[in-house]
Amino acid sequence: MNLLALETATDLCSAALWCDGRVLARSVEAPRRQAELLLPMCEALLDEAGIGRRRLDGIACGRGPGAFTGVRLAVSVAQGLALALDRPLLPVSTLAALALAAPADADAVLAVLDARMGEVYAAAFRRTGVETLQSLGAETVGAAAALAVPAAAAWFGVGSGWGPYAAALRACLGTAVLTGIDTHAAPQAAAVARLAAPLLAAGGGMPPSQALPIYLRDRVALTRAERGA
Repeated sequence: MNLLALETATDLCSAALWCDGRVLARSVEAPRRQAELLLPMCEALLDEAGIGRRRLDGIACGRGPGAFTGVRLAVSVAQGLALALDRPLLPVSTLAALALAAPADADAVLAVLDARMGEVYAAAFRRTGVETLQSLGAETVGAAAALAVPAAAAWFGVGSGWGPYAAALRACLGTAVLTGIDTHAAPQAAAVARLAAPLLAAGGGMPPSQALPIYLRDRVALTRAERGA
């Protein structure tokens, strides 16, 4: 089974190719250059694997939340590829892909991305295997100090939101132990591929037209008055 995965919801531009359990990946930090780099990255992976686009069985993408432009890019490129090849599309939560960056022995993972404007995108997961996750609640956007965290004995924190909002996020954990933080962890296409591959193998996926980006909020910047305040 061959699966191409895309993820551009942050400053990283990444693509990955799942080939019967082997994952080839490319990733580069490229703010504002993802649109230029993404398709050549995909072609390089296909060349490395020695397969053409027609041998792909499905397309996966990070569906957000994240940077509006980046989320739109991954979803739209994935839709175009899936439509042209008549293949199923498998949208994967960007926060779930981020959570997969936590150590394999981390039980509960709190994935948090800096959403700007004093807010964070966040979601909680439980590791059920090396490459499998169970969602512990809805994905949210809002002030870090107002984050409602499910009950767990211990947490591992991943993502850019743990940098500027670490103190507020720690307070939201209550009596739970914080076993570690990785502020450099980022959602990667390789994680998208690992999460999507079992779904594709089980017959999952959807028509490209049904895949929608997940933004969680509908504005990208503060007003001038809000910035002044």
